[in-house]
Amino acid sequence: MCRWLAYKGNPVQLEAVLFRAQHSLIDQSLHSRLGHTTTNGDGFGVGWYAPASDTPFRYRCVQPAWSDRNLREAARAIRSPLFVAHIRAATDTPAQETNCHPFRYGRWLFMHNGLIREYPKVRRDLMLAIDPALFASVEGSTDSEVMFFLALTFGLQVEPVQAIERMVAVIEATGRRHGIEHPLNMTVCATDGEQIVAVRYSSETESRSLFHSNSFRHLRELYPDDPRIKVAGDDAFLVLSEPLVDLPGAWQEIPESAALVARGSSVEHRAFTPALP
Repeated sequence: MCRWLAYKGNPVQLEAVLFRAQHSLIDQSLHSRLGHTTTNGDGFGVGWYAPASDTPFRYRCVQPAWSDRNLREAARAIRSPLFVAHIRAATDTPAQETNCHPFRYGRWLFMHNGLIREYPKVRRDLMLAIDPALFASVEGSTDSEVMFFLALTFGLQVEPVQAIERMVAVIEATGRRHGIEHPLNMTVCATDGEQIVAVRYSSETESRSLFHSNSFRHLRELYPDDPRIKVAGDDAFLVLSEPLVDLPGAWQEIPESAALVARGSSVEHRAFTPALP
C-alpha cells in the first residue's frame, strides 16, 4: 500500500530520516519489509513546519521517491522540528500529484496507508458527506483525501481523535449499505504542527503495521555514542509504518484499534472506537 512517518523533536535535517537511516523511507520505497507491497513507487510527499510560517510547507511529486534528485537536495537543506513524509503505492486512483500525500488544509497535514474497499461504489456518498464549505479544497481523486476532509467536517481541528472516529464510522456505515463487509483498512496521521495524532484501525482488525519510538532519553542511556539519538533530543518522537533502524528497545508496535496523541513531551495512548456523529 504505502509507507509513512512523522517526526517531532529538535530540528533535524530531513535527510537524516529520509535517506541516511538503515531502513530509511527511501529504502522502504524499494524494499519495504512489512508493507502489503514491497515497492512503493507511485509518488511521494513531504510536509514540514517552520517557526516563521503559519502554514506548513509541502513538496509532492508523482515520481518514485528513489529517483527524485530534487528531493535529495531539499532533504539536505531543510531542517524542521516537525515533519511528515509519505511514499505511495496506488490502489483505485491514478498516480498524479494531487493524489500524493500529505494533504493540507490550513495548519493541518494528513497521511494514510490502507484503503477504502470498493471505493468507486461509495465515493459519491462519501463526498456528499463533506461539509460544503470545505468541498472546494478537495483537489484529487483518492480515498485518502476524502477521509481527511470527512475528518475536518467532523471536527478534526477541535477534537482530532473523536473526529477520526466519526469519519471511520461514516465510512463503515456507508460501505455496509453497499454490501461491503470490511469497508476500511487504515493507519493515519494528522498533525497541526503542535501535535501528532496517529491511529491504527481496520474493519477486519488486520491493520497495516504501525510503530512508535520509545523514550529517546532511555535510548540515549542505552546507546550513549549514537549521534542520531543525541541530535534528536530527549523529547524526540517518531511514529512510522516500519522501523528505520534495528536497535533493540527502540520501537513499540501500536496495537489494533488504538490512537496515539504526541504533544510536547507527553504521549497519550487511547482506545479507538468509531462512533457516528
